[in-house]
Amino acid sequence: MKEMKRRKNKKNKKNGAKISFWFLKKITPILKKILILPFVFVAKLPESIKRYLLGIFFFFLSLFLILSEFKRGGVLGEKFLSFFVLFFGDYTAKIFLPIFFFLCGLAYFLSQYKKIFLPILISFLLINLSLSVFFESLTQNGGISGQILIKPLLKFFGPLLTNVFILLLVFVGIYLLAFLFRKEDKFEIKTSIFKRVFSFPSFKVRKIEPSAPKQEKQEVVDKKETEEKIKTFQLDYQKPPLDLLEKDQGSPTAGDIGQNMAIIKKTLENFGIQVEMGEVNIGPTVTQYTLKPADGVKLSRITSLSNDLALALASHPIRIEAPIPGKSLVGIEVPNKARSLVRLRNLIADPQFQNHPSPLCFVLGRDVSGVPAFTDLARMPHLLVAGATGSGKTLFLNSLILSLVYRNSPKILKFILVDPKRVEFPIYSDLPHNLTDVIFDVQKSINALRWLVEEMERRFGVLSQLKIRDIFSYNKIALEKKIPPMPYLVLIIDELADLMISRGRDMEAGIVRLAQMARAVGIHLVLATQRPSTEVITGLIKANIVSRITFQVASQVDSRTVIDTAGAEKLLGRGDMLFLSPENPKPKRFQAPYVTDKEVQRVVEYLSSKYEKERIESLEEKLSEETGGIEILGSKEEIEDFEDPLYEEAKKVVIEARKASASLLQRKLKIGYARAARLLDILEKRGIVGPAHGSKPREVYIKEDEEWKKV
Repeated sequence: MKEMKRRKNKKNKKNGAKISFWFLKKITPILKKILILPFVFVAKLPESIKRYLLGIFFFFLSLFLILSEFKRGGVLGEKFLSFFVLFFGDYTAKIFLPIFFFLCGLAYFLSQYKKIFLPILISFLLINLSLSVFFESLTQNGGISGQILIKPLLKFFGPLLTNVFILLLVFVGIYLLAFLFRKEDKFEIKTSIFKRVFSFPSFKVRKIEPSAPKQEKQEVVDKKETEEKIKTFQLDYQKPPLDLLEKDQGSPTAGDIGQNMAIIKKTLENFGIQVEMGEVNIGPTVTQYTLKPADGVKLSRITSLSNDLALALASHPIRIEAPIPGKSLVGIEVPNKARSLVRLRNLIADPQFQNHPSPLCFVLGRDVSGVPAFTDLARMPHLLVAGATGSGKTLFLNSLILSLVYRNSPKILKFILVDPKRVEFPIYSDLPHNLTDVIFDVQKSINALRWLVEEMERRFGVLSQLKIRDIFSYNKIALEKKIPPMPYLVLIIDELADLMISRGRDMEAGIVRLAQMARAVGIHLVLATQRPSTEVITGLIKANIVSRITFQVASQVDSRTVIDTAGAEKLLGRGDMLFLSPENPKPKRFQAPYVTDKEVQRVVEYLSSKYEKERIESLEEKLSEETGGIEILGSKEEIEDFEDPLYEEAKKVVIEARKASASLLQRKLKIGYARAARLLDILEKRGIVGPAHGSKPREVYIKEDEEWKKV
């Protein structure tokens, strides 16, 4: 019986072992996953959250050691404190370790450096081991580490030098820990602090990222040519005094810059984007906050968060420039709490404007840093300006005209001003630089374009006879031979849309012809519109005028129509603009100067008292011509003299149908709308059909009998 029980127990033990082995085999992978899961979860957390967790951990260690000293840490606290006392000694473990752990926690919360674990570890070893040796030498209470290290140090250095050496190591550890709390250089992004702490001194105090050189094709002109060029365009010109213009007023208020930087950084970190904040540029309208994203961050992730940043900053709209041209930084442009008023006087008085060699240099305004900006119309050589009503488009045209007037006499610069709205340019009617009176009529605008084309051809003939290539070379010869110079001609149209709707084909043909060829002979176009649609800014016009300025527009579609990219819909109005030129691959933001009507009037009155207008007979004769080109509906004189081959068929169709409409003639005669509408006008003129009544067909006056053949 005993043998059977023994065998049975042995068998049960084997079965139990098998069951236990099977259970362990099944449960081990599950336990492994459960234990690893927290580490995997922590590893996937954003870097900022990891830092906060480590900071909390060090705070906990500091508090745990303090409570353990007062017997409030439980059994685990006593064991934990005993370990540090055994290893570092009483003084180091009970006084300095809690303080050190507390500072480490603060470092993880406040330090701007990315990698701080290694500096903390080195600081921990230097401070605590050195203090253990120091207290071991004084009180024989330095723990195991002090006892091990004191003997070789005393043997090699002696008591005095050992204490000096130990204190130096303590100060190095404290400095390394304190360095974590220093703010990063405003102009430099750090990846490791060891370069800064342990590198040799450098003569470069801070490393400023220079902007890439502008890609402008600067003309290579020696000193003598430049002096001659300036001399050529002075011509004893009595420039208007600067006292006629107003000075800058007010200063911009950007708000709390430090708080805004913290909000931007925190908002991006909430979406898992690590950035390092850079310099801040305060402009007249916006403040630009620059930042450098961490490696591996797509710029599209930052640009897609403009609405979230606007919500966090309580400021709208916010424009993100990613990247800033010439820099490895991203710019976030936040509207100022209070804008400063940019005036033309301070910009014209700037030495950069006064000493510019080109006669057609004009004022753009101030950029996002408040730096004055100028450009050269001769290099563009034509300009397209677009913007919604009230966005500052006309004020910019005023500043452009006054900029050119302050540089050039009426002998060297002539304007042709076209204002179909009859609102903006009448104030310039007495300006002696005008080649003719301000043009309001559509037909005169077409005739002015045709005269410019003829003048361009005449000038090319003059240049070819002299075997020279441009207007500057001609004026240089004119200065030497003391003959009248060839003036620059600038055509400024304030509302292109009105002209394009009425005479689109003729306007487009003239603009494209001049835009392609007129640069060399000193003819330049400035076209402005408040309706930036594809019907007004056609593909041909856009392809031939590459320099464009857009003010605030209604939609992203309008912005893309003008500058081929979004952004103009986020401008602030009142002169806030984007400038696109061949030299700049991306639009740049400027604040245009504010010019009042009183300033313009004072300048015009001053010049009109000094100079008289000069008229050109050929231009006046051209403007007085009443015909020119085929209009969509035609004028009365053209209708009377015009005989369409389909007139008889059209007359028969309307009399038989007893109604008249353009769509009827289109279907029956298989012609286009323009010709059908013209035939209807001829029929109405000859008394066959009545006038139009909205969408209703026209009434037919002639009956279908023998009388209609007499008509």
